[in-house]
Amino acid sequence: MIITIIAFIIVFGVLVFVHEFGHYFFAKKAGILVREFSIGMGPKLWFYRKNSTTYTIRLLPIGGYVRMAGAEEDDVPLKKGMTVSLLINDENKVVKINTSNKKTLISGVPVQISDWDLEDKLWIEGYENGNDSELKVYEVDHDACIIENDGTEVQIAPKDVQFQSAKIIQRMLTNFAGPMNNFILAIVAFLVIALVQGGVASTDNQIGKVQENSVAQKAGIKPNDRIIAVDNIKTTTWQEASAQIQKNGNKKIILKIDRKNKIIKIKITPKVQIENGKKVGMIGVMAKVHYDKSIVAILSYGFTQTWYIITSIIGVLGKMFTQGFSLNDLGGPVAMYSYTSEAAHYGILSVMNLMAVLSINLGIVNLLPIPALDGGKLLLNIVEAIRRKPLDPEKEGIITLVGFGFLMILMILVTWNDIQRYFLH
Repeated sequence: MIITIIAFIIVFGVLVFVHEFGHYFFAKKAGILVREFSIGMGPKLWFYRKNSTTYTIRLLPIGGYVRMAGAEEDDVPLKKGMTVSLLINDENKVVKINTSNKKTLISGVPVQISDWDLEDKLWIEGYENGNDSELKVYEVDHDACIIENDGTEVQIAPKDVQFQSAKIIQRMLTNFAGPMNNFILAIVAFLVIALVQGGVASTDNQIGKVQENSVAQKAGIKPNDRIIAVDNIKTTTWQEASAQIQKNGNKKIILKIDRKNKIIKIKITPKVQIENGKKVGMIGVMAKVHYDKSIVAILSYGFTQTWYIITSIIGVLGKMFTQGFSLNDLGGPVAMYSYTSEAAHYGILSVMNLMAVLSINLGIVNLLPIPALDGGKLLLNIVEAIRRKPLDPEKEGIITLVGFGFLMILMILVTWNDIQRYFLH
């Protein structure tokens, strides 16, 4: 249990950090102010501020975000009539605005604010110390900070450092950088796996091990046998043979076996087991693993395996849209925890392999053209490039809000479905 939790935290943390760091890096390069870099969602557990960016760790392990200036729904947590505390420097400029009851500015000036402009002309006005007979206007420093209601300190967002102020190509690169980093992480992870293993593992249709007292052993199947057909469907790879067996749980099938160049037929009934929350047919055999130890194979493995996983996931997504959608085809943090638990039993390489696959999944899903996802943002960037003018901010905000609402509902449904699949079945 402890090993699984540690592995889950590491895998989740690495995936989110790598994804969000892509957005963060390209935003910084484009001159966009990154106000907050968060791992996790929900209530803040810890924060640290450095070089205009606040780094936070939040309670719920369901994602993370890079909060860029001008890209949020509610950029400034101020309301007319509210009382805030202003910290003013020697040049008579406001350098800190405290809106939180959780923090106190020792030298702060209490002001009931009536209006402000923290984007263009940078000022805030209000009544100092409850004196409603004199309206005072304070100049705000370009790099001033706001202490938000939960105590998080973030920098204000003047127009010149906002997301929309960057060039369209810079914004597109910033949006694409998260998924891109996920693909790079997968390439590196698969390369490390190949190096540690001392070669590239591959399988064909040959059996390496037959489990004791399994359906396969009782049927007379032996190590080194090759499964060349399942119910007259030819199988040249382990994936093909495994797929045909798994979808025939509790059904009698005929395996065509090549045993030392002699073809034999074996009748067998795969036993139904729960695998990753799904019922699948199993006969109790493992593939024979072959290793290619050449430098070329090892160096190219990161790219070839990543491409294989990408095409496989795209194929699954295609079937979801053409053959029908099921929540069982999706997985959230609960499914990720279950996969991590299983991988942790087989060691660090298995966990690293899972991390690479999940990273590719995260990259592809984020590129789907759904508002609030990176793919949806990229689509809006493309529309803007074609129109040669930005979309109306209100309309874009509504589109993003609808997309975010859809994703939240989907996340709740997927999480509940995962709980039922993995813990209540």
